[in-house]
Amino acid sequence: MDVVLNHVDYLQVGVTSQKTTRLLPAIGRKANQKVAVADSDGVITCFGMKKGEAVPVFRTLPGQRISRLELGGAPGTPQEKIFVSSGSEVRGFTKKGKQFLSFEANLTENINAMHVSGADLFVCASYIYNHYCDCKDQDYYLSGDKINDIVCLPGDKVGRAVPILACQDRVLRVLQGSELLYGVEVPGPPSVLELNNKDGGTDGDEILYGTTDGRLGLVKITESAPVVKWEMDNEKKKGGILCIDTFDILGDGVKDILVGRDDGTVEIYALDASNELSLRFEHVLSESVTSIQGGCVGKENYDEVRIASCCSLHSGPLGLKRKITSRLCVCVCVCRSELEQLQVKVLQGREKYQQSSQSSTAVSTVPAFSVNDKFTLCQDDASYSLALEVQTAIDNLLLQSDVPIDLLDVDKNSAVVSFSECDSEPNGNFLLATYRCQANTTRLELKVRSIEGQYGTLQAYITPRLQPKTCQVRQYQIKPLSLHQRTHSIAQDRPMNTLRLVGQFSFAEVHSWVVFCLPEVPEKTPAAESVTFYFQNTFLGTQLEATYSKGEGNFKSDNISTISILKDVLSKEATKRKINLNISYDVNENSVSHTLMMIHPKLEYQLLLSKKVQLIDALKELQVHEGNADFLIPEYRSILDESARLLDEYKKQPAHLERLYGMITDLFIDKFKFKGQNVKTKVSALLEILDNYDLNSLIDFFNEA
Repeated sequence: MDVVLNHVDYLQVGVTSQKTTRLLPAIGRKANQKVAVADSDGVITCFGMKKGEAVPVFRTLPGQRISRLELGGAPGTPQEKIFVSSGSEVRGFTKKGKQFLSFEANLTENINAMHVSGADLFVCASYIYNHYCDCKDQDYYLSGDKINDIVCLPGDKVGRAVPILACQDRVLRVLQGSELLYGVEVPGPPSVLELNNKDGGTDGDEILYGTTDGRLGLVKITESAPVVKWEMDNEKKKGGILCIDTFDILGDGVKDILVGRDDGTVEIYALDASNELSLRFEHVLSESVTSIQGGCVGKENYDEVRIASCCSLHSGPLGLKRKITSRLCVCVCVCRSELEQLQVKVLQGREKYQQSSQSSTAVSTVPAFSVNDKFTLCQDDASYSLALEVQTAIDNLLLQSDVPIDLLDVDKNSAVVSFSECDSEPNGNFLLATYRCQANTTRLELKVRSIEGQYGTLQAYITPRLQPKTCQVRQYQIKPLSLHQRTHSIAQDRPMNTLRLVGQFSFAEVHSWVVFCLPEVPEKTPAAESVTFYFQNTFLGTQLEATYSKGEGNFKSDNISTISILKDVLSKEATKRKINLNISYDVNENSVSHTLMMIHPKLEYQLLLSKKVQLIDALKELQVHEGNADFLIPEYRSILDESARLLDEYKKQPAHLERLYGMITDLFIDKFKFKGQNVKTKVSALLEILDNYDLNSLIDFFNEA
């Protein structure tokens, strides 16, 4: 990494949504660009930089939350008209702030993605895509899963409008009019799309995509089939990608790829002739990066990376920084005196409020604050990541769960956590944890791991540093098969167990049951008469196929416990609706040993890790007593050398071994439950086998029991 950029703050705005900051085109060749940014308070702010200070061009009044901001204009002219979407309405503003368009899209849902090209307007709600030309309806498409973003290939290069939808089911849907041309399978749920080089590349058909699990890729959209140019995995477990841009920040004549992630990471990648990406710059902010763009804002001839939080990573020299600093020193005294006056006014206002609050006629106003939250399943460690971002500093966070979950350590989390005793029997509380945040903490990230088969609700009580004290509650559903994620296909050669349901239920009813049981299933009932979904367990790697239609449902899995959980939950949901189910199942005996063999490497590794951790204290005592560790065998010396890493890994995986023991115990009970036998009295013998673990002995015990 050889790029040096300085962090410069320009302006403070409210919480922003994805893709709500744009740089307006420069008027002259060397002129600075103006910035348009929209926030969740419904305010559009356009400003430019003059003598190191942000000078407002215009600012609108607060209103409904703005979900997208795009630039447009007539073909062949500067794209300097500002378009924003809020609710189901699209408004247009000139670069000076005059509103010239107010268009109601007549959608039943709010617009969450938008693209503007000349007279063409492309908008997407959760599942609906609409194309308007001169505000007249042209095309319509109902997606099979939630739409996260949209981009359209440039018509001047490809000859026609080709919209591409980024959908939650790991598919990019390429449309032709109101029809689906084909789908492009990508490795993760795509969260953002951008044209490569801002114009789609040489032929105008190259699309950059980023996923919620942090992957980056480039795909070429041809008329018949997609061509994947390259894909980059998220090996360092960074946050999900929220925004992408291409800009020549390195000054070598080749546009670099700018990436912004939800954990605050800003990256610059350079692409060489062999399509190999190299990381040239990385910077971590204290808040998520919802928009990113390269341009020139602060000073002429000095490029910078513009970020949605109204700050920039500036390529200006140190001399520029010193000039700005010296000018700021002159303003510090003035600002300090103004600040003191404001503090006095705040104290006076607070005293007046406290006095008036004693009156019986007083009405207290609860301060409102916006929260950006995300609760996503992480494939790499089979845990759920909960990220919370508030526009003001967080005081504390209380977590409450009515199902057993484990809290995992997160390196980026500097909050102090404390646990409260809770009685799970009468109150249904399995977790009460409080995170006390340090000053100026606006973003908090934590991880939890659930147990499949036990489902309920995780609640987060967010209290910011505001007066009077207020709190927001966010709820997150822990589903029965919470560790499963959608996949494009499954291996057909595995030994599968089958569960079949037949009854007087509608397609919408059975779909709602599947939505209740499994994550990443669209809440909207599919338009087809039947549907098939494929899933993979992120912890074990076992698979599940769900095929259902009106009056019938078929579920196949190579894990008996998955079938058992589905049988219990689906029966319970049908009973709630007073629907009689005819349930049949087919158990494959070979699937048990198959599942045990999939658990084996994880169990063996955790047993070995546990033994090594238990030896560390004794080995350190010996080392202190003898003065060195040269007398130890190489295996023990290796444990001492890696003691810090081993302890850290063991600490990050609490109850990991117990979790594997529990899975094997459930598998043992479920196997014989389908045979009508209760083997809970033999669990103690099973645990003895696990304490002296050997795979063959364990398989023999399952077969002989």
